[in-house]
Amino acid sequence: MSNTYRTLSQHLNDLKKENFSLKLRIYFLEERIQQKFEDSSDEIYRTNIELKVEVESLKQELQEKQQLLDKALTAAESLTNHNEAELQRRCEERQQEIDHMQQVLETKIQILQEEAQLARDEAERRASMAESHSQHPSVTMETVPKETSGDTSTWPDEDADRRK
Repeated sequence: MSNTYRTLSQHLNDLKKENFSLKLRIYFLEERIQQKFEDSSDEIYRTNIELKVEVESLKQELQEKQQLLDKALTAAESLTNHNEAELQRRCEERQQEIDHMQQVLETKIQILQEEAQLARDEAERRASMAESHSQHPSVTMETVPKETSGDTSTWPDEDADRRK
């Protein structure tokens, strides 16, 4: 029994030493892990701060670019409105020119129609005179020019037409 006691006692001492050794080992490993975590957490904090700074910088840059885009859009809309207004103004000017030309042409057409009617009337009058002269031979050709020479009011003024 003493042998067993001794063996057990020895075995127990060995186990105690091994337990102590394992506890020390665990302690040092935990300490190393803690150091790595602290080093790692410092690095994580540092990286986090850098990323936050970069995010803020990018936000500011994005805001500036958005403002530039807004300005460009406003300028483009302004140019478009200006161009549309200019185009509208030119169209109105052209329409006024067309209306004016149309009025002038209508006036000329009316004048030409009146002159044509006067010419027809004069031609009919002369034809009826010629017919009446052919039916009444007592009237000579010398009297015809005298009658018509005094009546120049029915003939259009060609110089006045050319001046128009």
